[in-house]
Amino acid sequence: MSDTPLKVCVAGVSGRLGRTIAHEVLRRLDTELTGALVSADSVYRGADAGEIAGRGYIGLEAGVSLEESCAGADMVIDASQPIFTAAMAARLADAGGPGLVTGVTGLTPDQQAAVESAARAIPVLQASNFSLGVAVLERLAAEAARLLPEGEFDLEIVETHHRAKPDAPSGTALSLGRAAARARGVDFDQTATFSRPRTGGARPAGEIGFAAIRGGGVVGEHEARFLAAFEEISVTHRAFDRFVFARGAVTAALWLKGRPAGLYSMQDVLGAS
Repeated sequence: MSDTPLKVCVAGVSGRLGRTIAHEVLRRLDTELTGALVSADSVYRGADAGEIAGRGYIGLEAGVSLEESCAGADMVIDASQPIFTAAMAARLADAGGPGLVTGVTGLTPDQQAAVESAARAIPVLQASNFSLGVAVLERLAAEAARLLPEGEFDLEIVETHHRAKPDAPSGTALSLGRAAARARGVDFDQTATFSRPRTGGARPAGEIGFAAIRGGGVVGEHEARFLAAFEEISVTHRAFDRFVFARGAVTAALWLKGRPAGLYSMQDVLGAS
């Protein structure tokens, strides 16, 4: 491990996850917060990044210029919004870096294409969830899907989040479903079901069903249930604090430093892919 701290710019630093990531970067000895990005209309524009993160004044203003905020950074950790993620990925690629770690979900096909295009020029790690535990959950769900006959075991993915989460199902739930579909050797888009009719909706074999629950302040819960006629196997992850996502994001950024251009995932960080 290098004795030089990883220099990090946090994009979307004023959001719940962005603040937690910045707090984690400032807390650690192996990372240094050198940039903080907010949107042009943010009330936090010009505010001290340390105070935004709840760590006290550090003399670093939250800015709106990607180039200025990323000057000298080794890595950008992105907790912004899809439209900013796509634009930022393209601009970082054009500039030749720094690398990008992004946990933003809900990207359109064009926005996803922009991220994948950037990965041809710079290292990009894209994750629907930064939790190391969720990365293990994805691995376990895929292995269960591979081992259990799909004609006998129905797969339902159930997730719960706080009332303010804008997308449903969550990006993490979709990642679980895609991992299971790959393990089964089936087309995810052809087998995924996101809603069912109130009547006459008997479940076809091989379907991957999704259910999304929204309410209160739930940080995040995901469960993959494999249900047969006489038995059930279930794998579950519950996050009790956003700290786990911040820790995973920083772990991913440290892992990504020095990697060649390419598109990576949390499975790569685990060494499980």
